[in-house]
Amino acid sequence: MFSLLPLTALALLGSTLTSAADTCNGHAELCSRLYSNVTFIGAHDSYAVGDSIADNQDKDVTAQLNDGIRTLQLQAHNATDGVHLCHTSCSLQDGGLLEDYFKKVVSWISSNPNDVVTIVLTNPENLPVSTYSPILTSSGISQYLYQPSSSAIALSEWPTLGSLIDAKTNIVAFLDYQADFTTEPKLIDEFSNMWEDAFNVVDNSFGCNVNRTSGQASSQMYLINHYLDTSYSLGSTQFWIPNKDQVTTTNNGDSSTEQGTIGYHVNNCLQLWGRNPNHILLDFYDSNSNSPFNLAASLNGVSQPTNTVSVGSGATSSATGTSDSSSSGNGTTSSNGSTAKVSTSSLKSSALVSINLTNGLYLGLGVLSTFVFGVGKILL
Repeated sequence: MFSLLPLTALALLGSTLTSAADTCNGHAELCSRLYSNVTFIGAHDSYAVGDSIADNQDKDVTAQLNDGIRTLQLQAHNATDGVHLCHTSCSLQDGGLLEDYFKKVVSWISSNPNDVVTIVLTNPENLPVSTYSPILTSSGISQYLYQPSSSAIALSEWPTLGSLIDAKTNIVAFLDYQADFTTEPKLIDEFSNMWEDAFNVVDNSFGCNVNRTSGQASSQMYLINHYLDTSYSLGSTQFWIPNKDQVTTTNNGDSSTEQGTIGYHVNNCLQLWGRNPNHILLDFYDSNSNSPFNLAASLNGVSQPTNTVSVGSGATSSATGTSDSSSSGNGTTSSNGSTAKVSTSSLKSSALVSINLTNGLYLGLGVLSTFVFGVGKILL
C-alpha cells in the first residue's frame, strides 16, 4: 500500500553509520536511520486524558508509550504552583504539573533505553525558556535530552536513532516559541528545524501546506496535525474540539485513497514534498487499534508491531452536535504535476455547529473562567 520514500542522501548517509545498539524503536533497521528520516506516531495534547469535551486522549502517557506513541505534544501554562499542562486555560482542562508528566516519561525511558521519544512543547503564553530549565533538572529528564551543536540542524546532520540511544540522549525535545539555544540548548527551536501544517481544521481534506515555520520548509523535518475538529460558537467566541464522530475514519491507516484518513493525508504530503512526514499527531490515537502504527511501520519500511493496542472508551464515544467536516478542498499542483488536496480550514474558519445544552453549559463556564483569567482564545 505504502512505500518507504526516504531522501536518498539521508538514506545513504544513515546506512554508513553504525551503533552499539542493535534494536532501535523495535527494529534493527532503524538503528542506522537518521532521526530526520523516520516517521513517528504522536499524541496531540498527550496530557489531556479523559472523556470530557476538552480531552484528546484515552490513556495516560505511560500507556501511550507502551502502545507505541513516540511523539508527545504538550501545551504549557503558568500557574501559582508551577507550569501546568492545560488547554488554553487550566480552568478548562488541567493535566497537572509539567514536572510530574516529565517524571513519568523519565520512568518509562529508563526502562526502555532502546527507544527514541520526541516531545513537542507548545508555549502559548510565551514563557521565557529559563522557566523550563529548572523543570528539566528537577524531573530528571535533562540527562536524557539530546543537545545539538547548533540551534538549527540540517536534515542530513541529525544523529541516527542508534547514536541517540548509545549516548543515552534518546529524548528529543522541541519548543515552539521562545527557544534560546544559548540559554537552554536542550529545548530545540521547533520552527527552525521543523514545520507544521494547519491545525484545528474542520474539514477532512487534510492538505499539507506549510502553516508555521521560521526556516526553509524544503530543508526541514515536518509534522502533520492529523486530527479533525468540530467548531462550536458561544456568543462571539469560537471553539475547536475533537470530532469524535469521525475519529475512526480520521485515524484509519489502512487506506490511502479514502478522504480524511491518515494515508490520504500522507499521500497529499508525498505529492507536495516527495518525502514522508516525520511526526503524525492524532487525537484518540487508539480508536483504530494498531492501524496508525502499522502505517508508520510501512512508511519506515519495517515490519508491523506485534503488540495489540486496545481501543479506549473515549475513542468510541461520539460527541454531541453536528460537525462541519466537509470534504471540499482546493487542488494544488505539486512539482511533479500531481494534484494534492489543500484544506480550506483555518483558525478563522466560519464553520459552526449546533451545540446542545450540556456542552453549552460546560463550555460557557469554561469561557467565563478563561475571560476572568484573561485568556481570549479557546483552542482545544
